[in-house]
Amino acid sequence: MVSRVRVRRGARVLDVATGTAAVAMEIAGTTGARVVGLDQSEPMVHQGRARATAFGLAGCIRFVLGDGERLPFPDEAFDAVTFTYLLRYVNDPEATLVELARVVRPGGAVANLEFHQPTRPVWRGLWRLYTRAVMPAVGRAVSPPWYEVGRFLGPSISEFYRRCSLDEQLGMWRVAGITDVRARVMSLGAGVVIWGTKTEREGDPRGQ
Repeated sequence: MVSRVRVRRGARVLDVATGTAAVAMEIAGTTGARVVGLDQSEPMVHQGRARATAFGLAGCIRFVLGDGERLPFPDEAFDAVTFTYLLRYVNDPEATLVELARVVRPGGAVANLEFHQPTRPVWRGLWRLYTRAVMPAVGRAVSPPWYEVGRFLGPSISEFYRRCSLDEQLGMWRVAGITDVRARVMSLGAGVVIWGTKTEREGDPRGQ
């Protein structure tokens, strides 16, 4: 996903649902951009800040506690926006995409990493076995909270794609004003990267 975000050194990038800042740190480290990592979980923000400090990136990443459905930033504040494992958890994915696009300048990149369901029958069967049986069993061996995570993840992914197929998601991106939308399914069908560009305003000199 980070490879789809081509920004100059010093550009402003927003990473939504930043979690422990893995994506934010990769962007800052590979592009030299100034990154804002936003997450609604205060413990995650604290962990992300600690990790950025440990890797010498504290000066490149600023952390904000906030909601991806209601971003605390003005219009067109960023040169790019990334988000990871977000749309499965929001009430209205289409409205959330509109909100994410709002804070990107025209011509700026938007990129997303999400789980996916394999389409080939053999890989789909193995994926269901792994997510429904292996992950919960491993989680149970670690701790009760990890068991709950392992038990939740597979059904969560299936339910999301029941409501929003990949084609429907790409349509939502276009409705939000993000053009040239593309998707790359990876990991034998278990993951997907989606990316595109916010529509340029006609006559905008930044698009020339």
